[in-house]
Amino acid sequence: MLQQILKDMYIDPEILKELDEEQKQILFVKMREEQVRRWKEKEEDFEEEIRLRPRQPKPGAKKVNFRTGQDGCEWVWVMGEHNSDLTIEEILEQEAQRKAQAQAETEALELREKEELQLKKKIEEEKQRMHQQTERLEKELKQKEAITRTSQKAREEVAKIEQLRQQYEEAEKKRLQELSEEQTRLRRKSLENMETVKKRRSTEIYDRWREQRQQIDKQAEEASKVVEASFKEQEKKSKEADKEMRTMAQRARIEYKESLRRTNNMIQTTKAFEGSATPPENKPPIPPKKHLMSRQSTLSAPNNKSKPRPLRPRNHNMVIDWFFSEEKDKGSGLNPETGKIATWFHGIISRLEAEKLLADKGTGAFLVRVSERVWGYTISYQEKNRCKHFLVDTTDLGYQFFGANQVIHKSLAELVNFHKDTPITISGQERLVEAVGQISDPPDYCELFQERRSVSTAL
Repeated sequence: MLQQILKDMYIDPEILKELDEEQKQILFVKMREEQVRRWKEKEEDFEEEIRLRPRQPKPGAKKVNFRTGQDGCEWVWVMGEHNSDLTIEEILEQEAQRKAQAQAETEALELREKEELQLKKKIEEEKQRMHQQTERLEKELKQKEAITRTSQKAREEVAKIEQLRQQYEEAEKKRLQELSEEQTRLRRKSLENMETVKKRRSTEIYDRWREQRQQIDKQAEEASKVVEASFKEQEKKSKEADKEMRTMAQRARIEYKESLRRTNNMIQTTKAFEGSATPPENKPPIPPKKHLMSRQSTLSAPNNKSKPRPLRPRNHNMVIDWFFSEEKDKGSGLNPETGKIATWFHGIISRLEAEKLLADKGTGAFLVRVSERVWGYTISYQEKNRCKHFLVDTTDLGYQFFGANQVIHKSLAELVNFHKDTPITISGQERLVEAVGQISDPPDYCELFQERRSVSTAL
């Protein structure tokens, strides 16, 4: 059944419920190993295919040609190795100075344009004032000429006003010249101020950039210290966890080897008591080779013409047919000493019914029931506070617990007797102590042993 699961990479949820935690972990490890093996095969095939596949350039594809040096290899320039190369700090500083100078020039230009606009506005206002004053004088002159045109005194007054107007025009021209000179002087001063402002602003911007850079570097350094401390703490915890895991794995290997040694010693002792020709030795027997085991299993059943069956039973009747055709003749469920049905044997009962039978029993109480979900049996075992269920797989070689590297027994009774002294798992130390029998009449296994009658109808 394990080989079929690894082949399909699928296990029925109902079968999974029948497994205990250790069997589930074994199954998970085996399925993961099979996945890794398949993945490696796929990767090797893919790499071989890519290696053998000829490379054909795509139509219109671009190609890059690198310059080669004196040694014939690609010419590479590494920043900072040449004497004239600048460091990253110097490059950043130059870039900051350039940006600060550009920003200062922009601000100075904007300030100059603003000052020139104000000066131009002031000159226009002065010209407009002078023009208004000239118009007012001309208007007064015309009025006086109209009033005193015929009189001598009026003509003298007009001459006097005309002289005043000429004097005013000269003063206006002089004032305009002074304004022009003042504009030139202010423009020159504005240019000088612009250069001063530009230098001052450039220095201010650069200093501010340096302060921000120092602050960022300081924050980055503090964050780096925090991250480094956190990393060291995590690394320390990881090393402690790895050390603990290695210790647990080493302890588990020692316990597993010790369990195998005790198991092999017990098997040798049993063979010696049964009259085996080979006396037990101090060293454990050499385990059989896997290829020899598969060959032996093939040779042991050369005429096996049984029809292929599904991975799991579909219904109750299929389990009964399987027990009649394959298990009944093997004496499964019988006590080999008396030839009668063993006390611990039960029929096709559910997990819940088995737990009810074991509910009021002590630690070590057990029963063996025919599973309705797999082609095999389930050993229900009572612990102190809970009930465990171990799946027994039936193969051509015999009976074993579900999983890899399990001891194979010739009969179901041999498996039960073996685990009366040897624990089922190293971690749980489950030993089969007290067999729990029938409480119902007729017993729940009667349908497995009663003669089956075939009903025929005449057509």
